Amino acid sequence: MTGTGTATGGGPAPEATTPADLQARWLSGRRPRTETTLDLYCFAHAGGSAGEFVRWGGALSGIRVWAVKLPGRAPRQDEAPYTRIGDLVRDLVEQADFGRRDFAFFGHSLGALIAFETTRALRRAGRRLPRALLLSSMQPPPLPERRNIRDLPDDELLAAIEERWGALPMVVHEESDLKRLALRYLRADAELADSHEYVAEEPLDIPITAFVGDQEDPGQLAWAPHTRNAFAAHVLPGGHFYFRDPQSQAELLRIVNDALTTEN
Repeated sequence: MTGTGTATGGGPAPEATTPADLQARWLSGRRPRTETTLDLYCFAHAGGSAGEFVRWGGALSGIRVWAVKLPGRAPRQDEAPYTRIGDLVRDLVEQADFGRRDFAFFGHSLGALIAFETTRALRRAGRRLPRALLLSSMQPPPLPERRNIRDLPDDELLAAIEERWGALPMVVHEESDLKRLALRYLRADAELADSHEYVAEEPLDIPITAFVGDQEDPGQLAWAPHTRNAFAAHVLPGGHFYFRDPQSQAELLRIVNDALTTEN
């Protein structure tokens, strides 16, 4: 596979000439300590990096965890971020090396929406589908009408982001350099999310597991209509970033491990 890939609104991404180059651009993961038979690709929340999920690999039996790296943030901060979710999904399907073997998707918040739409795009392309979708803290499509928040002043944007996706760490508000960096990511991701245009399709034939923190809107668990297969919903202690609490993270990983190591 060859290609350069372009993020809408920006210049071309760095040249990639081989499948290995494209994999390195889009995916990163630690070498597993033991043999694995399944890949778990993780999509981060708005403004975040999926790198924090890679550390989960040590707690998941037989599963290699990969971070899906999006342009516009470390380690691809020199590339223009995507602002149209359709363009991002198209390039993920064409360039990211999903499906080399059995795999699953985990997405948190905006990442859940990207994982869901990428799965539907893989189906339209006749490609191998994930074994399961694990979707966290995201309202299922069709999404409600929302105002465009990308061009709000800094503090108003942060308030709108927190109203939509949950509280940000206090350090983002308190440290000016971190706040400036976060705003760059969050503005792009707000535009990316607002670009979503849901098109109804047949439900997926793969199981979906939905998660939400117990301080969040339980409506974010309502993914059952999007699958003909098994559906499970789990409420875990905490807010939008419930999985950063050690006990909630341990329970989340136990559920993920069970979901992915049980034959469907």
